[in-house]
Amino acid sequence: MTRKILPIALVIGAVLALPSAQARPRIVLKSVEVTFPQSDRGLPEAPGRDVVQSNCFTCHSAGMILTQPTLPKAAWEAEVAKMRNVYKAQVDDKDVPAIVDYLTAVKGPK
Repeated sequence: MTRKILPIALVIGAVLALPSAQARPRIVLKSVEVTFPQSDRGLPEAPGRDVVQSNCFTCHSAGMILTQPTLPKAAWEAEVAKMRNVYKAQVDDKDVPAIVDYLTAVKGPK
């Protein structure tokens, strides 16, 4: 008896589940355009400035960089590592020391 009921129950369950699976709304992805505010603010001169501009300006403005808190070199190393590892910033290994040195010179303890 159980052998006859099990296949029937599976078919009924599948038929009942079919409408609920089809009732889910479809996700539609749309392209958006983002316009960032214009700024004349630039980074101060220091060794590594060009490396910071070519790597960090992809996501950060000069104003955003310059409003960061004063941090020691070890903290800037951790921040750059976080940008690369967590946020997947496309920063070449060879550029990391110049970025850290620049940030330490501009936003490090005096």
